[in-house]
Amino acid sequence: MIQNRKGRRGPRARHDGVLLLDKPTGLSSNAALMRARRALGGARAGHGGTLDPLASGLLPLLFGEATKFAHGLLDADKTYLAELRLGLSTTTGDAEGEVRDDRRDRLVGIDMSRCETVLERFVGEMDQVPPMYSALKRDGKPLYAYARAGQTLDRPARRIRIHRIEPLGFDGERLRIRVACSKGTYVRVLAEDIGEALDCGAHLSALRRERVGELAIEDAITLDDLAGLDESAAAALLAPMDSLLGDLPAVELDATDAARFGHGQRLRLAEAAGLAGMVRVYGPAGLLGLARSEAGVISPTRLVATIEAAAAARPPAPAETEHQSSPTHTPGNTPT
Repeated sequence: MIQNRKGRRGPRARHDGVLLLDKPTGLSSNAALMRARRALGGARAGHGGTLDPLASGLLPLLFGEATKFAHGLLDADKTYLAELRLGLSTTTGDAEGEVRDDRRDRLVGIDMSRCETVLERFVGEMDQVPPMYSALKRDGKPLYAYARAGQTLDRPARRIRIHRIEPLGFDGERLRIRVACSKGTYVRVLAEDIGEALDCGAHLSALRRERVGELAIEDAITLDDLAGLDESAAAALLAPMDSLLGDLPAVELDATDAARFGHGQRLRLAEAAGLAGMVRVYGPAGLLGLARSEAGVISPTRLVATIEAAAAARPPAPAETEHQSSPTHTPGNTPT
């Protein structure tokens, strides 16, 4: 970050969009974010869902106004490539913990066919108890802090869903699977449960995230490749903000209604009569934000700052807060 003569930090670069990063193992999500921010001139940013240092793979990074739309990523389904080390259970449920139970003698007789039969039991909805070695907080302190102090706390189970488990290979000790699951799923807890179902124990020895919602690892860039780009080239990799909102219906406003929406006014729209729930809203300049649609009225819930700034510089017209208009709406993917 450039500083002026008085030692003050210069203005941050302004970039709005989504960068798909292929995070390496051995690096925390925050550390990966900081390195990516440097490549984009220190722009304001956050990430859309933490990956442990042990894990690699898709880490969506949100820059500028895109940080306002992180919630959809946190709620999205995920897909992981996981490796389970059968016969050894650890204190943390993954390869970073110490071995607490060695049942490798029970691996005799376990083959791919038996693994496939057991894996089928874990497809569907189930209750899962979060691990003690997790970032979930109790009284303002993460659970892993209690665990490191030798404390075990009761944790309420959470309802999750495993959409599918695809067996990929088994070499007699290591079982490789692909897991598509709902938000809140701890794959290392799943690995431990699979190990118990096989009566040999297991821990998660490797994990790679391949998908977050509709975002895929094939479109991601590594930190090494990102570091080789200048700021303008790195910024060109950013996907637009609305790439996070493609599953929401879209409403198009004209310039007049866009200004009203930018002031937080509700709009009654004939074309929105059939829409219920969250919608993405566009004006002539592009994405305006999100709104809740109910009974033909859209109510702003999240505005992008550029629209707020434009609206603040232009006083709203003296009209009713509910205004009749005739926009178009497009369900499904982002308009091209």
